[in-house]
Amino acid sequence: MKIFKAPTLSGIDGDAVLREARTLIAKQLDQPSRRAFLQRSLTLGGLSLLTGCSISDNTQVEAALTKISRFNDKVQGLIFSPTQLAPTYSEAEITRPFPFNAYYGEDEVREVDEASYKLEVTGMVADRHAWTLAELRAMPQQDQITRHICVEGWSAIGKWGGVRFADFLRHIGADTTAKYVGFKCADDYYTSIDMPTALHPQTLLTLTYDGQPLPPKYGFPMKLRMPTKLGYKNPKHIKAMFVTNTYSGGYWEDQGYNWFGGS
Repeated sequence: MKIFKAPTLSGIDGDAVLREARTLIAKQLDQPSRRAFLQRSLTLGGLSLLTGCSISDNTQVEAALTKISRFNDKVQGLIFSPTQLAPTYSEAEITRPFPFNAYYGEDEVREVDEASYKLEVTGMVADRHAWTLAELRAMPQQDQITRHICVEGWSAIGKWGGVRFADFLRHIGADTTAKYVGFKCADDYYTSIDMPTALHPQTLLTLTYDGQPLPPKYGFPMKLRMPTKLGYKNPKHIKAMFVTNTYSGGYWEDQGYNWFGGS
């Protein structure tokens, strides 16, 4: 049987990371069965089991998990295909009603004024003018029916429409050799994504849901929809975006969730 050996990426020895994590975590866990399970799970294929969750307040354990998560980011980035499409579905398969999801309750959904709204664009771009919704709606639009996958274990199928993000980035003269695109939102959420995902043909700057203007509970005035990413990577109520080579993290990512967040 061929034994998998974790690769070395940008100076990170995958085997060493996993050995260190097994050792540190095993020392902190009292239940032998749980310790054995975690030691077996800490392989490249089991990294996702430990992504975005804390099993201990011990700083050494958290440091080990952070190192695993960063290693996982690199692996996911390497295996991500900019041309492989996520599955699409029929209108009959749409989940109705589509679930609300946010870090706050539905009664706290942010209301954004359409008339005064402008999308701020900064960073490594040639055209930095602030975009109105009318300007965005005047660009070529496309629809997709794709599955939203939540890190909490549920999923739902929805119909999203808007501007292909790759087209928008090229239209504003974004430097597509940059590493990241970051987002700031009206509900104080923030996140950032890798440039290959930003340029993926299914990544949409979403303006509609199910053929109608995007409702507030789904992210009005716009949401970035990426069927290749887990739900928490899809920001809503976007008010600003920037292209950069500087890592800027994210709301959940800064609390320990995996940054790449591939689905």
